[in-house]
Amino acid sequence: MSRMLERYRKEIVPEYMKRFNCKNAHQVPSLKKIVINVGIKQVHLDDKILNAIQDGLAKITGQKPVVRKARMAVAGFKLKQGSPCGIKVTLRRKMMYEFFDRLISVAIPRIRDFRGLPEKSFDENGNYSFGLTEQSIFPEIDFDKIAVTHGMDVSIVTNSGSKKNTYELLKLFGVPFRKG
Repeated sequence: MSRMLERYRKEIVPEYMKRFNCKNAHQVPSLKKIVINVGIKQVHLDDKILNAIQDGLAKITGQKPVVRKARMAVAGFKLKQGSPCGIKVTLRRKMMYEFFDRLISVAIPRIRDFRGLPEKSFDENGNYSFGLTEQSIFPEIDFDKIAVTHGMDVSIVTNSGSKKNTYELLKLFGVPFRKG
């Protein structure tokens, strides 16, 4: 069992139940999935860039990414219909908790001049999204072999239904939020 999943079951669920007077452990919100998206601008120039980004994301997440293709052409972005425009990975269950553990305990503390994640990045359903500017914060990536530096968007999907509940859950997990 993943270290973060074990912590969720043994520490976070009882603490959340005590704070919010939940009568049943199933009333406590949980993580459903984590989606990592990488938008690509330079793919129409070289296929090696696409493969390098795909390999890097596979090393970070432990799962093969899916290449997303453009549904329609956009002349302003020099984008043709059917050409690759992004890469996506959806993590669930064990892989999700292992990635979340590495993200919180290893990767985020390695961000330069880090002051915390924004508190205002919740949507109406209680899901949390934030962006990372570099993939080099993950220890799986060899800094000397990076072909292209790229950022990624991370979306944490929960079943809480509200911003407040998700905020408290992520705080119990140890997500470092920005003060003020």
